[in-house]
Formats: sequence, structure tokens, C-alpha cells
Amino acid sequence: MSDTIAAIATGIVVSAIGIVRVSGTDALTVADNLFAAASGVRVKDFEDRRLYYGELIDGAADNRPLSRIIDLCLCTISRAPNSYTGENTVEFHCHGSPVVLADVLQVLYKHGVRQALPGEFTKRAFLNGRMDLTQAEAVIDLIESETSAAAKNAVGQLHGTISIKMDAVYNRLVDIMAHFHAVLDYPDEDIDEFKLQNYLDTLHNVEDDLQRLISTYERGKVLRDGIPTAIIGRPNTGKSSLLNALLGYERAIVTDIAGTTRDTIEEKLLIGNVLLRLIDTAGFRVADDTIEKLGVSRTLAAISGAGLVILVLDSSEKLTPEDYDALRSIPPDIPKVAVVNKSDLPAVLEENELKELGIKYYSVSALSGEGLNHLDEEIRKMFPDFEVSSYGGPSVLLANARQADAISRAAESLRLAIEALTASATPDAVLTDLEASLTAIGEVTGKTMREDIVSRIFERFCIGK
Repeated sequence: MSDTIAAIATGIVVSAIGIVRVSGTDALTVADNLFAAASGVRVKDFEDRRLYYGELIDGAADNRPLSRIIDLCLCTISRAPNSYTGENTVEFHCHGSPVVLADVLQVLYKHGVRQALPGEFTKRAFLNGRMDLTQAEAVIDLIESETSAAAKNAVGQLHGTISIKMDAVYNRLVDIMAHFHAVLDYPDEDIDEFKLQNYLDTLHNVEDDLQRLISTYERGKVLRDGIPTAIIGRPNTGKSSLLNALLGYERAIVTDIAGTTRDTIEEKLLIGNVLLRLIDTAGFRVADDTIEKLGVSRTLAAISGAGLVILVLDSSEKLTPEDYDALRSIPPDIPKVAVVNKSDLPAVLEENELKELGIKYYSVSALSGEGLNHLDEEIRKMFPDFEVSSYGGPSVLLANARQADAISRAAESLRLAIEALTASATPDAVLTDLEASLTAIGEVTGKTMREDIVSRIFERFCIGK
């Protein structure tokens, strides 16, 4: 990692400020050749984390005709190891013109700096010990957060809350392994006799800690990704109109022709702190052709994977067998609510029929928006705000599939170790399972580092981070 990298660290759009970040062995030397501080201080003599105003030059800083000035900007440095990457870093805070930022990069390339790869700054931070894998993954989760609750959860992970939990578990298991090997390797030393039974309570406590963390994964996944919400019903009840009304713009094509929607359409909607992934589906009816059959098949798939189902009924018509088919398609454990659409038309569907469905319902008009506020309130009640504080103050929900898988494997190995211990197995048999648990826990934070895992993690990142 001796080479020096650079990238635009802000969006490549017109903005007030644009930042170009440089990191590596030659970062300060290159910056010293290109930046002339108005105060006369050379970059190599800058104080860390202090902004200096000056000229960014296309050439040597001591030879700067006006035609070679790229921008009047600010420059700040952070020396290794006390920087984000653990290397010497420089940031140029320029005017936010994409053209100017591109020119800055081109000049850096002339001086031997190369374009950073996606996530390379954060990857260097991890490899240089500035953060572990959970914190590195939290960086991209924070960037991609779509709700304030998801952002708070990512900040907690970036702060090290999961790392602290994992380190505590890891250290307790290492202590057991160390005691065993000390007695085995140094039999003549005055070391307490190793008895696995003395550690049974510790193993149970560690397993409980892991299971508690795993139990937060489903909530954490919803917090990060949103709730898959299938909008279902027979053709022409107004499913697509409801989707458009909830979104506030015309996302789906709406016509008077039944069956216009032949495939699923997905969009996101924030209600309070709840992110819904709305899925407009093809209508329930007997399919006459291959395309319709595929549409109904995808509707059923959307329902089976949903965290919420909105059943749309037509208040201007009586209930039909297709309405009942749609209702029966919803698994009993999936939250659901009925929307009785077209309240702007004369009502035909009677209230006693709706009550017999055994599902909460709300009368709305997707055309005028009437009643949508009541649906909004009901969804908020069904899914209380996903505030991180509601799950134990500073604790954080596990929202990462890779981490959840590793912790699950660690817990399973611990369970096997406890079973072997209670069955009076030999210490080496028990410790084999403990070693497997330690390896899985190490994958979470990066203590047990596999190159393919690390590569996949940083492929998610944008260039410049």
C-alpha cells in the first residue's frame, strides 16, 4: 500500500464545495508541489487538521503564473498514523465544479498519484488497524441509509458497539483456550488445573450473548432495507392508483382496462421512520395467457416475501371470488390491512360484508387522496418507529447478513461445545468446537481475515470513500 491514491470524495455534481482526497506515502510531497498557502507555510510544515487557504497550481507551487492556477481553495492534512486511512492524507476543499475537481485529479495523476478504487480509503483504514470490519461495513451502511433510524444504527456500529460485544465474547473464549494450552504446554509450572466444567457457565453466557444479538437481525434488516409491502387485489380495484397516490406521483400506468399491470413494480415510501418497499402486483384472476400466469405467479411470490400486505377492494362493487382468493393468499403471520378504494363513487360494498372479512379496513379514494391519512396512521401503529433507542439505549441492531451468518455459526459451534462438555467429552474434543466458534467470531470483526470476504465488502463502496 505504498502507492498514493486520490479520488473525489464528494458527489460529482455542481455544488458549493467539492473535496478531493489523497492518501499514501507521497501525499504530502505531492501536495507540497501543488499547493501554495497564502500564509507562505509549506504543506510539509502544516499543522494537522487545520485548514489553509491558498492556490492550487497546475505545476510547481513556487512557479505559479495566473494561467496555471486551477482554483483558490483550502487544504488540510492529517499525518500517519492519526488519519482516516492510517496514512498521510491530504484534502483539497475546492469550489464544487465537476470540471475543477476533474482538473485537480488530472494534475495529481501527472505527479504519480493513481485513481482510488471503490472503497479503497476505507479498506486501507481497515488494513492499517484504524477500524475493524464491522466499522468498515457501517461506513457504507451510513452512506446508504434511507431513514434517520437506519443512520443512527449505522453510527452506533461505526462507533464500535458490535465490535465491543464481539471482542468481549472473543476474549472470554481465548482465555479458556489459553488456560488449556498453558497447562498442556507447561506441566511443571504452578498453573491452576484446567477443568472445563469450571467454564460451563461462561460458555452458556457467551452463547446467550450471541443469541441475543442474532435475535435483533430481522428487525435490523427491516430497519436498513425497509418493509416489503405487497399491494394486492383483483384487477381494476385501483392498486396502481393507490401506489401512485401514496408516492405522490404517477409511477404506475393506470387505465380503465382491467389487467393493465402484468408485472410487479417496486418503489420506496417513508412513513414516519418506517421505510416501506411498495410492490404493485398483477391482479388476482384466472389467467388466460402465459404472461398473465407469470404475473400472478410473481404476485404470489411478492406476498410470500412481504412484511405487510395491503388488500385493495372496490367499494363500488360487491365482493367477488377473486377478492376472497386474494385474502386467502395472505399467510396468517403477515400483517395486513384492507383498503376499500373508490370512496368517491356511490358505495355498493356494505359494511357488514367488510366486517366478515376479519381484517382492518379503511375507506379511501386513490383519485382524490381522501382517507389516505387514516391508512398512514394505521401503518405507523402496526410498525412503531424503528428508533434505535427503543431497543436498549446505545445497543445496536444487527443489520448485516454476513455478520449474522458468522455469529450464527459461532453460536452453533458453542452449542456443540456445550453438548460435548455435558456429555463428558475430552477437553480436546470440546476445544475443537471452541476454536471453530472463535474463527467465526473473528470473521465478524476481521480478526480472522479472508481475502475474498474483504474484497466483497469493499466492492459495495463508492469511489472516494
